[in-house]
Amino acid sequence: MAYTRKDVSTLTAAEKRRFVSALLELKRRGEYDEFVRMHIDFYVSDGEDGLRTAHMAPSFLPWHRRFLLDLEDALRRIDPSVSVPYWDWTRERSAKSLPWSKDLLGGNGRSGDRQVTEGPFAHREGKWTLREGVTDAEYLTRDLGRAKDPIGLPTKDDVEWAMKDGTYDVSPWNSTSGGGFRNKLEGWGSGRGSVSWRNHNRVHRWVGGAMLGGASVNDPVFWLHHAFVDLLWLRWQQRHKEHRYLPDKPPAPGTAQHGRVVARHEKLPPWDLTPDQLEDTGGIYRYG
Repeated sequence: MAYTRKDVSTLTAAEKRRFVSALLELKRRGEYDEFVRMHIDFYVSDGEDGLRTAHMAPSFLPWHRRFLLDLEDALRRIDPSVSVPYWDWTRERSAKSLPWSKDLLGGNGRSGDRQVTEGPFAHREGKWTLREGVTDAEYLTRDLGRAKDPIGLPTKDDVEWAMKDGTYDVSPWNSTSGGGFRNKLEGWGSGRGSVSWRNHNRVHRWVGGAMLGGASVNDPVFWLHHAFVDLLWLRWQQRHKEHRYLPDKPPAPGTAQHGRVVARHEKLPPWDLTPDQLEDTGGIYRYG
């Protein structure tokens, strides 16, 4: 029977407590850090050689769908009642709103070192030491809204700009793709600075701190953010029923993207699954 991922704003006190407890237990067991390491390992950019699966590629959406399911499976082995809630950042737009409450993810980082000092994931609580990352910091950091160079969260209009594009992705299948739903949602735009960060990417920038870069999984908000991104993909699928994941065939030998992106029926590392198999997960979960 399919379980439900709820809007974070509708969680009861008990649901918040169970979700947090399951995350902390996963961290205590050392399993959570494996998710952080995996995300770092698969953060391959346009400028690097080899296959891109998690970012700057058509498989951005199915890769994170499976990644999220793996985390959820791990949490549900601890507490079968738990599912990952989603954070609709087009509605919950303040550093004072959910999910930034003391009984859920805690709040913003303090001025200076941006260390999160309240909530269950604060370093001083002793249960959330960062062990995998691209820096030596042991504590969770945030800079909600970027105090020194303010940036806003994406709006409903920003999301609609992506949603109305009926083509899933377009050549050259990377961060420079000017059309296609995938890159408009992932958020690699043209220009420099904040104007180039759209939708998904802009949220990472707005949260700041640990959410910047490959080790962004160190902040539990990563999962709530990607649950909403996954919901947006589902809504796009429902709106554009005749359109599917692209490319449907691998880029031809001799072209720049040959061997660099995953086609619809190719295996999506590190799993023995294809993007095609991840297009419909309605039998596993639904959104409330």
